[in-house]
Amino acid sequence: MKEYWTSLASLLGVLAFCQSLLQTVFPPELRFAFLKLASKIFHWFSSYYYFDITEIDGVNTNELYNAVQLYLSATVSVTGTRLSLTRALNSSAITFGLSNNDCMVDTFNGVTVLWEHVVTQRQSQTFSWRPLPEEKRSFTLRIKKKDKFLILNSYLDFIMDKANDIRRRNHDRLLYTNSRGGSLDSRGHPWESVPFKHPSTFDTLAMDPKVKKEIMEDLQDFANGQSFYQKTGRAWKRGYLLYGPPGTGKSSMIAAMANFLGYDIYDLELTEVHTNSELRKLLMKTSSKSVIVIEDIDCSINLTNRKGGGDASGGAAMRTYYDSPEMRGVSGEEGGGNSITLSGLLNFTDGLWSCCGSERIFVFTTNHIEKLDPALLRSGRMDMHIFMSHCSFPALKILLKNYLGFEEGDLDQEVAKKFEEVLDKAGMTPADVSEALIKKRRDKDKAVRELLEVLKVKAEKNKKSNAVSAEEEEEEQEKRALESPIVEGCGFEEEDNSCKKGGDEDQKQDDEKIEK
Repeated sequence: MKEYWTSLASLLGVLAFCQSLLQTVFPPELRFAFLKLASKIFHWFSSYYYFDITEIDGVNTNELYNAVQLYLSATVSVTGTRLSLTRALNSSAITFGLSNNDCMVDTFNGVTVLWEHVVTQRQSQTFSWRPLPEEKRSFTLRIKKKDKFLILNSYLDFIMDKANDIRRRNHDRLLYTNSRGGSLDSRGHPWESVPFKHPSTFDTLAMDPKVKKEIMEDLQDFANGQSFYQKTGRAWKRGYLLYGPPGTGKSSMIAAMANFLGYDIYDLELTEVHTNSELRKLLMKTSSKSVIVIEDIDCSINLTNRKGGGDASGGAAMRTYYDSPEMRGVSGEEGGGNSITLSGLLNFTDGLWSCCGSERIFVFTTNHIEKLDPALLRSGRMDMHIFMSHCSFPALKILLKNYLGFEEGDLDQEVAKKFEEVLDKAGMTPADVSEALIKKRRDKDKAVRELLEVLKVKAEKNKKSNAVSAEEEEEEQEKRALESPIVEGCGFEEEDNSCKKGGDEDQKQDDEKIEK
């Protein structure tokens, strides 16, 4: 045993002597060149490429690293065996991730790649105004050489897009408002935000299912239409006009659209904006993937139909209309009113400034569509007009399901027939029907009976009101009939004049014959 330890000590001494000899004969520069050459030889014979994606690029955060981390979290949560769990600020979901120095396999377009999460301790650093993390993190991507040019660029673009979608789904949506008009805060933002928690969805929205399906398909085509809009040379935006009586669900429709697409909402209050330039600044500060809303636009600024205007024509008439005081805001009092013009609003929705972002939806609501100017309603500005009607029978079935838990077929056929007969005559809005159901939601049968009675009373009231209107119209026609002789007299006078005119022409012809 003693001889064994003696031999081991002699061997260690020889190794130490050789190491010191190598350091003396081969300086560090030469050893580095040798290792670099060996690495090149290894890569020549290797069938893989390796790409390192570090967490920090110099002193800045590497966005690609964050995107890869989010993308892999969607796959590793299903296939991984050892996971790290995180939850970001303002996030509503837990994110899964690869553990330190763990690997996973991914497939893209039929090509298999390997991801490795490399975590090492960072060497002691000198004083810095921005100290780096103690651990050095990176992702290593291994791709076969034959597949490098096939998937590298498209694969990384796919990862970035996928990460943006995951980030948008996990991030709590926000509702923005311009309570300060167009002025900026200390951070240079004109918008104030609160978390958007509206629970409205297309499943709970009380309207015709066929119309809802059409709207959802249109929204989905818009969200997936980036290549289409680029190919056709159109700005990636779309406009929706919601019009109808109050209480028909226009605000709920906006919330359902935002929840369906996962977009933030910018609620633009035009009465707080003073000039067209402030309106443009607000537009520039909105983010992509957002819904820009102007509710009750007919009450915000004067957008009456130009066809009812004066007799001016040509460029002067157009200039007078766009820039006249009548086109300024309703609060346009001396000294402190806003001066937004229709021209500024049209440029906001469809001008060059509307293209400063992408994937935006403009939604206008109004109770009186006839008050709006046709220039605002044309395609390209308001592409889809959605009429929010009174409560129909399909909408009633959705409300019964939401508030009373009625499924398809639970409602008695005779009662359903009575509802169908009275709904159109009653003309009640979904908001009124919802309120009637909320009051008696603890007793389903009683709620249905009372709702039916309310609809009947409303229908009878409308019938009497229509009868009174018919009587007033008859009285008006009688008054016109009493005034009709004067009109007829005028007609006779016109006929006499025409006769006189015809006689003069005959006399003229006779004179010409005599002269001949």
